[in-house]
Amino acid sequence: MAFEKSLTIIFGIVACLLSMALATPGTATFYTSYVPSACYGNKDSGVMIAAASDPLWANGGICGKVFNVTCTGPTNPVPHPCTGQSVVVKIVDHCPGCGGTLDLSREAFAAIANPVAGIIKIEYNQIG
Repeated sequence: MAFEKSLTIIFGIVACLLSMALATPGTATFYTSYVPSACYGNKDSGVMIAAASDPLWANGGICGKVFNVTCTGPTNPVPHPCTGQSVVVKIVDHCPGCGGTLDLSREAFAAIANPVAGIIKIEYNQIG
């Protein structure tokens, strides 16, 4: 029984480290008008959502994918914008020509950073 517990703990640690190692760097901005969206039209998808930039859009293939996003630092003079938290968001929209890799809902952005920053450095990875 102790061996199984130890194995479970080791597996958990390896999974966490692997998840961090596979994170992709990028930038995030935020938006405040969520409906209609490119993926779901007039359907309300909640507030923990994001829009994908052109490089991620893949002609809509990213719609519905779920990402874990973490603030890693500032891109401008706002000191220490990160909250130290991560957020899970679902891609519901396209952000053509936007200034970030992901355009987070204001609520998702505020969960990981001070909205005054406007744009932040992030790491993100697909989890679903």
